Amino acid sequence: MGEIIRVLIIEDSQEDAELLIQELIKGGYDPHALVVDTSEKMDGALDRQTWDIVFSDYSLPHFNGGQALMLLRKRSPDLPFIFVSGTIGEEVAVAAMRTGANDYFIKGNLKRLIPTVERELDQAKLRRDHRQSEEMVKHLAYHDALTALPNRTLLEDRLQASILAAQFGNYPMALLLMDLNRFKEINDTLGHHRGDFLLQQVGLLLSNVLFEPNLVARLGGDEFAVLLPKLTEKEDVHAVVHKILHALEKPIMIEGLPIEVELGIGVAIYPDHGANSETLLQRADVAMYTAKETGNGYAIYEDKLNQYSPRRLVLLGELRQAIEKNELLLHFQPKVDLESGCVVGVEALARWQHAEHGFIPPNEFVLPAEKSGLIKPLTQWVLHAALRQCRTWQEQGIRINVAVNLSRRNLQDAQLPDLIAEMLSTYRLEPTCLGLEITESAIMADPANAVEVLTRLSRMGIQISIDDFGTGYSSLSSLTKLPVSSLKIDKSFILGMAEDKNAMIVHSTIGLAHHLGLNVVAEGVESGALLEKLSAFGCDEAQGYFISRPVPAEDLTRWLHESSWGLK
Repeated sequence: MGEIIRVLIIEDSQEDAELLIQELIKGGYDPHALVVDTSEKMDGALDRQTWDIVFSDYSLPHFNGGQALMLLRKRSPDLPFIFVSGTIGEEVAVAAMRTGANDYFIKGNLKRLIPTVERELDQAKLRRDHRQSEEMVKHLAYHDALTALPNRTLLEDRLQASILAAQFGNYPMALLLMDLNRFKEINDTLGHHRGDFLLQQVGLLLSNVLFEPNLVARLGGDEFAVLLPKLTEKEDVHAVVHKILHALEKPIMIEGLPIEVELGIGVAIYPDHGANSETLLQRADVAMYTAKETGNGYAIYEDKLNQYSPRRLVLLGELRQAIEKNELLLHFQPKVDLESGCVVGVEALARWQHAEHGFIPPNEFVLPAEKSGLIKPLTQWVLHAALRQCRTWQEQGIRINVAVNLSRRNLQDAQLPDLIAEMLSTYRLEPTCLGLEITESAIMADPANAVEVLTRLSRMGIQISIDDFGTGYSSLSSLTKLPVSSLKIDKSFILGMAEDKNAMIVHSTIGLAHHLGLNVVAEGVESGALLEKLSAFGCDEAQGYFISRPVPAEDLTRWLHESSWGLK
């Protein structure tokens, strides 16, 4: 028995249809065929099942091949469509192919039918695979892998569209930002796996409380957002907030343990608190921090709150002093080549051990630094410290690439390439010693300037990597326009690989990236099982707690000599 193919034949002559079927059988196929001769019957056949290939006569009593082609292409752009007609002329056939037909034959002359069918079935499969991969990557770019909720990129797109609609309709809308209180404590106590489960449950609860057109999004970490695109009255936002708080009053059970969930919710309302998405996001953020500091559950933005966030303002002032006085620290996390099992690079990560407040999480000073403009001196400090340590390692015989993260504002600085070139000269280092990691959202904030700066850096010989891949780009193929050599798959996808869907996304992303000539790094590897799976998928490099946590330079130096991973 040959290969089974599902064949839809649009033909009013049963004899001609049988000749076509017999030709397919001779060619080694087992055609499961259906013959139809009207648009209604064709429509019904397309509804009932999927088909592998469609053959159509050109002229029928109540239907014609041109109409059949138009009907098919609306329903299935990838399905092969071939004319088999005794009346179609060459000019008409060529015109039909321009509108979407794949080939044509004259009845009674089917000598090249089988090779044509083989070719079209193969190409259709390639088209479907490519479309599915693109759709998968597009979904990945606009949705959070852990919770399946929309991510920051999709939220911002919908927020901008909602503002335009609210302007036109002259009605209010609201944006809510929220994050979980004590989530770090929960994560550290119960472990990342249970922390991830908690985030999934919170996302599910929020989605069950709110319905279309309202949007629930996860922005990263333990931060969520709710977009209310149309309010009848501004006061309606109070009812929504209380509905959310009420839904989270009951503890969430995690492996028999009742976990109390507390939220700090910040609210910004259009048009009272801002006329554009950036302002609304910033003011909802200010209100959220106020809600967390006061413990009131939620806060609606007021102008005085911008001046009424003392901890954040004080921290920013102290951060400037810490940068100027060289009081920050760098920790380094190794990246391992999965083929050789050796360390090939490290990522430099800024840390702040505050004299009064103790350890300050990076998101509490890096993000505010980005918003305030302090990110430029902070990045310069990190670059100097990283390159100085790289020089020290080279003098100890350790030749290793050190990667530094750049922000959106860094990519808008036309002087950055010259500054880095001067630093490399100061520390007597080759450009290949330095890697730069840039998030997708940082590039998309100002693509023209970003590409120009990155191109200059790449031409110097510096390795450019896309960080947190999957959280902001519209298509993997867009990376071909950027001077990047590698991408790092966001840890949310890696940690979620226990689910088949996430594993498929990671596998597909690795394959597509390799097809584009890109090196692939997996971040967030927390177990040997994940490492083995990534290796089987063909991933090039990995980093994560299973290999090593970020550690100070002296600890990493010792680890490099003592660890089983070792250096090349």
